[in-house]
Amino acid sequence: MKVMWAPWRVEYVLSDNKENGCIFCPVENRKSDAERLILKTGLHSLVMMNRYPYNNGHLLVAPLKHAAGLEILTEAELAELMHLVSESILILKKVMKPEGFNVGLNLGRVAGAGMEDHLHFHVVPRWNGDTNLMTVMGDVRVIPEHIEQTYKKLLEHY
Repeated sequence: MKVMWAPWRVEYVLSDNKENGCIFCPVENRKSDAERLILKTGLHSLVMMNRYPYNNGHLLVAPLKHAAGLEILTEAELAELMHLVSESILILKKVMKPEGFNVGLNLGRVAGAGMEDHLHFHVVPRWNGDTNLMTVMGDVRVIPEHIEQTYKKLLEHY
């Protein structure tokens, strides 16, 4: 098996400075949804863009409840969370036309959870050839579209 390393991610994953707290929880006088790159807020969950994407269109889907594990969520919260993951995949297929997806949930720091106390799904669109040696050899990620441009494209569909 071949392994491609992504060492630039460790700085963020291990950092204690994650936007002054949980990126998923609303705070008093919070930034606007657009500043936070929130695409949709439901009764129990939200969809937002990842500020540190692996690819264009990398989304995060999280419950509004600050929960570290799925077992803490109610049936209604779980249902909406999975509905938003599914809806996000459909919207990404329509808008960005990826050839596949990585959808994942990391629970706990040892599993790679960057925000270990607030569970969230990663929905990452994938295209054939979207990984290359630029990242590994040049410490450069190639993201062809500005995140705000992608946000505007996707927002219309939520």
